[in-house]
Amino acid sequence: MTTTYGGNIRDMGQDTKKKPPSSFVKAYLTLYNTAQLAGWTYIFVQFMQHFFVHGQSLDTLWERVGAATFFFQMLATLEVLHALVGIVPSNVPMTLAQVFGRCMVVAGAIEGTPTGQKSPGLPLALFCWSLTEIIRYSYYVVNLLLPRVPSLLVWLRYTIFIPMYPCGFLGELLCSYWAQSHIRETGKWSVELPNRFNFSFSFYYFMWIMAICYMPLFPQMYLHMFSQRRKVLGRSGTGSQQKKFVKAQ
Repeated sequence: MTTTYGGNIRDMGQDTKKKPPSSFVKAYLTLYNTAQLAGWTYIFVQFMQHFFVHGQSLDTLWERVGAATFFFQMLATLEVLHALVGIVPSNVPMTLAQVFGRCMVVAGAIEGTPTGQKSPGLPLALFCWSLTEIIRYSYYVVNLLLPRVPSLLVWLRYTIFIPMYPCGFLGELLCSYWAQSHIRETGKWSVELPNRFNFSFSFYYFMWIMAICYMPLFPQMYLHMFSQRRKVLGRSGTGSQQKKFVKAQ
């Protein structure tokens, strides 16, 4: 149940490239990041329209954005492959853990349960996910296409996590908690004995273990992101090192 917000651990190091990508890789990454940018922008627009234009309730939110959210989050599994083959210098275990965590929340806790879709954490998670992914993928696209990333976008890229990371984490926890009752009552995705493989698995307890294990990691990851932010923006956070950083892209 890990979160991925603008300025997250798995891809903060992705910004300092060791060597320029080939033309084919650059074209592929541009296409991938543009697709993700378009997808999360669509989700964000639909989210805002759902509540502030049409005045609809939480009960029908997932019906409106669920298919798109599921698709573009599952598409993000390609980022594990990107790191694995080396076309982006991201940490493979960290990328795998964070992508898997988000996918588990989206597919297991929300898409997989009617209770998760009614969680008060759903709008909080969706807002944080979509807004920060828009900034993150915008940064990647601009970084691939332009010789210099605008200062405002760099600042947003390394600042948006400050409110969004804890808020998104809370939203994910609430979605997972609301999903627990349905998973416990139905035994969904669990394997019970007896069976031909003599193997049992409780998805209900697995969800709890994942949530509990992530708790002590949250402050460490949050503080690490502040450390990365200082490296890019300087201690003042106003960009004292920003020009030097962006020119090095």
